[in-house]
Amino acid sequence: MGVMFGTDGVRGIANRDLTVDLAMKIGRAGAHVLALGQSGARIVVGRDTRISGDMLEAALTAGICSAGVDVLKAGILPTPAVAYLTRELGAVAGVVISASHNPVEDNGIKYFGPSGYKLPDSTEEQIESLVKDPSAIPSPAGPGVGRCLDLSDASNRYMNFLKKSVAVDLSGITVVVDCANGAAFQVAPMVLEDLGARVIPIFNHPDGLNINRVCGSTHLGALQEKVVKSGADLGLGFDGDADRVLAVDSGGKIVDGDQIMVICARHLKERGQLHKNTVVATVMSNMGMHLALRESGINVMETKVGDRYVLEECLRCGAAFGGEQSGHILFLEHNTTGDGLLTALNLLAVIKSQGKPLSDLAAQMERLPQILENVKVGDKNVVMTSPALCEAIRSAEETLEGQGRVLVRPSGTEPLVRVMAEGRDMRALRGLVDKLVTVVNKLA
Repeated sequence: MGVMFGTDGVRGIANRDLTVDLAMKIGRAGAHVLALGQSGARIVVGRDTRISGDMLEAALTAGICSAGVDVLKAGILPTPAVAYLTRELGAVAGVVISASHNPVEDNGIKYFGPSGYKLPDSTEEQIESLVKDPSAIPSPAGPGVGRCLDLSDASNRYMNFLKKSVAVDLSGITVVVDCANGAAFQVAPMVLEDLGARVIPIFNHPDGLNINRVCGSTHLGALQEKVVKSGADLGLGFDGDADRVLAVDSGGKIVDGDQIMVICARHLKERGQLHKNTVVATVMSNMGMHLALRESGINVMETKVGDRYVLEECLRCGAAFGGEQSGHILFLEHNTTGDGLLTALNLLAVIKSQGKPLSDLAAQMERLPQILENVKVGDKNVVMTSPALCEAIRSAEETLEGQGRVLVRPSGTEPLVRVMAEGRDMRALRGLVDKLVTVVNKLA
């Protein structure tokens, strides 16, 4: 993969790393590579609620149109909605302007191909090459220039797709919905209400600056408090671009992506709908998830961290379900990328079908103690290749004596190294993580 594209597109501080000039070049290069000279080619463009979204959308759109490709402007919409609309409308690509769960100063540009899947590394490398040297991109004139067209029914199209994919009657359920002041601030409450739920929305008033600010799937405290205080059946916490979701039960206890996968996978298996009897998960998933699924006779395939790797493994082995502890979950029978709303509806459908509270369903998995620390670093590669860190990891693994595990890995989207330890003894885990964090900080 080229150095410009990370595991989830191009990201950086908007107007500093991700500049207007760079956004225009990415739009122009991407349009040229993905349109393949087709007449009447169109690219769907959506974004989240960040203040920098307007600026980058204008630049990206200008680049696409300058390459002779039309833009279908979807406005503020979840990332998975853009993936769905791309294939539904026969567009040559979809582009999302978002930095997901990152803070407001960050932003990103992520492409989907015509099938709605993220681009393969080879295509990203082609685009990157043209960004660096755009001389091979023609500049059409007159009628050859692309147009920008408003896709005014984008939200309705996506909501109708969700309601058809999971046609569940949610009457009798009260749910608190934390929209993270992000891309799902309108569609999430509307879909749930349309299906009959009583919805209590929070953090649904974006102002361009408050996306992910002490809210959403990475900051669930306010959601937990609201669920308990309001007597709701559960809560749902989305991230800024709504491609992931975490839940909170009626007692305020967090139900993470691993637990959601166990609940949904067991339900799918009971109904004969779990493709290849397999769930694909990453190395960050709790050991308790593996044990619960294997108890049910369900196979687990493990990948590197990142939804693109979960997707690749699903496609390789023929599975259609998998995801991450963070709540980024794939239901490939319905959509081609992680979809927080689709996941939420599937979870709610299990609750309705089985007539059990979320707390009972989550109890199907015993969560082994796990400690995760994020350490900010300058150069992730220097830290990760350090002999001192390798020795510290080896020593920590020896200490656990096979009764747990240690995982140290770089973030794919942020300047962080993640240090995780898992096992039954929390005191021992705390000591191991603290030692590893000290080593990383010295190398940072």
